[in-house]
Amino acid sequence: MTITGIIAEFNPFHNGHKYLLEQAKGLKIVAMSGNFMQRGEPAIVDKWTRAQMALENGADLVVELPFLVSVQAADFFGQRAVDILACLGIDSLVFGTEEVLDYQKIADLYTEQGAEMEKFVENLPDSLSYPQKTQAMWKEFAGLDFSGNTPNHVLALAYAKAVAGRNIKLHQIQRQGAGYHSVDKDVDFASATALRQHQKDQDFLERFMPSVALFEQASKVNWEDYFPMLRYQILSNPDLTTIYQVNQEMAVRIKEAIKTAKSVEGLVEVVATKRYTKARVRRLLTYILVQARESDLPEGIHVLGFTEKGRQHIKSLRGQVNLVSRIGKEPWDAMTQKADRIYQLGNPSIAEQNFGRVPIRIETN
Repeated sequence: MTITGIIAEFNPFHNGHKYLLEQAKGLKIVAMSGNFMQRGEPAIVDKWTRAQMALENGADLVVELPFLVSVQAADFFGQRAVDILACLGIDSLVFGTEEVLDYQKIADLYTEQGAEMEKFVENLPDSLSYPQKTQAMWKEFAGLDFSGNTPNHVLALAYAKAVAGRNIKLHQIQRQGAGYHSVDKDVDFASATALRQHQKDQDFLERFMPSVALFEQASKVNWEDYFPMLRYQILSNPDLTTIYQVNQEMAVRIKEAIKTAKSVEGLVEVVATKRYTKARVRRLLTYILVQARESDLPEGIHVLGFTEKGRQHIKSLRGQVNLVSRIGKEPWDAMTQKADRIYQLGNPSIAEQNFGRVPIRIETN
């Protein structure tokens, strides 16, 4: 049987995600971000709600990406997410993308010339941002020319790098309807960005979201709910360079900008430069919010939920893979659990995220 992996955020889960799951074959395993996203923002609804949405709409097993995997630039995010899915035995990886390209061919190219390609990136001037360097590399070696406004394509290239040399086949699904950042309401498939923006528009949600009742009942947050806490963390920390990935230049810019910033977005606007993209700045602010430090990634894989098919697969992995289904006195990942406690502060009605929580079981699929 085919075992298909999907790397996702489901922020929130929409019809485009359901379509992706429908197109995937065999047993479907989702490696999903926890409560903070790849582009450096809190999830609109918590990880348990999003896992349930996925399980109700075609996923068989949902596992959680640790905080220091979820909140990373595309390459590291893709690499570590694929590592986790590979442990769970996937033989194919399905993803949505804006481009129609042979990503398998790109993965094969990276298998052959990866070392040379990385050397090329290292030799590019530091005035370029990392995404710009990566784009220059793909242009040089694969003849690819694209803007940075296609995040799914950027992630797809990261997945191509991550599966290089592994026995995992890539299957892309052409992205349907609105683009990633689109807030357009007059489309067949709305983007997650549009759904976050129009979250109070009942008709809109019902048109584009399969598990609308779950979404409506869930406690919601956005970055601005955390702005007072972020401000406090910045002002009270004498040395921001002790925080994960924050260098001296960024520490100075952030300390200066917080004096006048009235919102997270306002802060991002002032701090971002050509070299430091807005997504990168948001990730740094997320690290500051949760006081992130460099730490080892957990060995165990945290299970958020499964169907009967997923449960059978878990059974077959026993003894080979360290699966964590309940977090008690022994932490699964201290960094993720700390981030979850801070996530809860954004809305007093968000339920406990770890202790006493057991995987969601969906009997029929």
